[in-house]
Amino acid sequence: MQQFKKYIYITLILFPLVSMAQTPIPYWNKNTQLLPWRISPTVTQIRHIDLDKDGDPDVLKALLNDSIPILWIDDDDDMKWSEKEGDTDSDCLLIDRNKDGVFAGPWDFSIDWYDKNKDGKADLQLIVNNAGLKVRNYYDWGADYMYILDDDNDQIMHYVDWNKIMMQAWEHSGHANFFKDYSGNSTFLKMHGSSFRIDDLRFNWENPFIFYDPDKDGLTEWAIRLLDSPVFRNADSTKNGFDKLDPAFDIKFTRSIDYAAITWDLDGDNAPGNEFDYDMSILFKGKGFNYEDQKHVFKNMPGKSETDSFFYDARWRKIDHLFFPGRDTAYSLIYKRGNWQECRLVFDEDDDCNRWERVEFYDPKNLFIVGTEKGGLDNNKQADAAGDRGEFDLDNSGMGQLYIGSFDGRIHLYGAEWGAWRIDQLAYSFQGFGGNYERWGRDRLQRQPDQFATVKYSDSNGNGFIDLIEYDLDGDNRFEDRISLLDLGIDDRKALIQVTNAGYEDYKRLFRKVAEDIWANAQVALQVAAAEKVNSSWYAFYKKPLSIHQKYEYGYWLSFYIYQDLRHLAREKGDVNRVNQIDKAYYSGDWYQLLKKTK
Repeated sequence: MQQFKKYIYITLILFPLVSMAQTPIPYWNKNTQLLPWRISPTVTQIRHIDLDKDGDPDVLKALLNDSIPILWIDDDDDMKWSEKEGDTDSDCLLIDRNKDGVFAGPWDFSIDWYDKNKDGKADLQLIVNNAGLKVRNYYDWGADYMYILDDDNDQIMHYVDWNKIMMQAWEHSGHANFFKDYSGNSTFLKMHGSSFRIDDLRFNWENPFIFYDPDKDGLTEWAIRLLDSPVFRNADSTKNGFDKLDPAFDIKFTRSIDYAAITWDLDGDNAPGNEFDYDMSILFKGKGFNYEDQKHVFKNMPGKSETDSFFYDARWRKIDHLFFPGRDTAYSLIYKRGNWQECRLVFDEDDDCNRWERVEFYDPKNLFIVGTEKGGLDNNKQADAAGDRGEFDLDNSGMGQLYIGSFDGRIHLYGAEWGAWRIDQLAYSFQGFGGNYERWGRDRLQRQPDQFATVKYSDSNGNGFIDLIEYDLDGDNRFEDRISLLDLGIDDRKALIQVTNAGYEDYKRLFRKVAEDIWANAQVALQVAAAEKVNSSWYAFYKKPLSIHQKYEYGYWLSFYIYQDLRHLAREKGDVNRVNQIDKAYYSGDWYQLLKKTK
């Protein structure tokens, strides 16, 4: 194949060159304990090549760390004979990491910059981090083919550890201030695979992951993650079309989005030290939608064709357009074009999630089993073991619409057959970062609780609204209490919240209303407690919220504790009718009816 021709050392012949024979001074930050932000400018055996014979160099060839061959390709034609490196606005850097004489091949590392508006700042950066030839028929987690679009023009894009010559996507300072550009307005497209394994490099797996910063404070308020799950070559390649492809290719994309996740910082509390405090996420899975009409053209993006012979795989240098849903169309495409078979909701009730991805999704599996890939709610390795509330509409009958439940005042997923909340009042179980793992630099840690309280929600009459709530508060994996809204004579149906055309401010206003209503309801509960001579001073901690999320959280707990205390007193007296009144007042969200009866 033309794109896979072997590298030829034409540089040995083409040297109208400048050589730097003197012994270079070692770079001050080479292998120190400080962050290696930049590639070492100390290189040896520098050669310049004038490919187009216009009098200035087009390629710089040198050795990095005295032994690793590198090539700088000057795509914007501004390189000078005196320079020791290219620039980071429109040039391309090839690193023969395994020193086999081939660039952009197996085990090699390449970066390409593209300045679309010629303002001297790169608007797009591509990393081609290739692995070996042996990984077939699956994702290659040791490889990356990844674009970043610098939508907010802050020049923050990929982060590379230049001591290791490796992209480190999850390195950060503080709790979650990632060096890679996941903050502000940013977009990336990624596949964990070597470029030479992919059939069509204009498509991607995470295609795209979009971060939104509507208030332009440099922090992300909401995000969308879209996946085109690829097809992999297998033994029977006739089933998936690989019989028509070159045998070198093991990965091809379906050109349809089959997974769409949206996440929001509902309470707007993201800040330095709390950069990714997403509160709620919605997930759609299914046939999804085709996106081949979502074409993004990048003028002048292709690199110099004269340099193709340097590349093991030069196809990504020839691309002038990519296919992906854009930041202005992605949300609308999810709701208006998507053919979804499943929808899920997850809410970070203990407000402890601070990860760049999103609030991760519980799986509709065993309520009580805990651990990564063990078959429980937290089967997903990036989900909290406890603390989140998940709801599952496994036939997408509700089409992602939401409603406010009378029984708790919270946001719920219309159409969900069931859901569950693993209570973690202390935020003991959380996603952290630590350890040592060679590929990523740091591994995710999860503190797994020995016991936790569980609340299960069910739609027993199949009308799309939760009407049955079961409690396992002692953590013995058995429900000791069961409340049916239908048995209490409470109408489980509520007004639907139309989300198809909703924007971030709409979701933010929705949460504020929810939080304020929950808090206001708790104040009436306190009046009922006082009238019933129940001492609420025990719960003084919950009476002083300092944020909108604390109003949401503290208001819920204040009402719940008072409800349980009132119920306990009535049960002690054997007053079944009073228990029923208390249940009905609490689960209808109307403490006033109980206050009237008390007076």
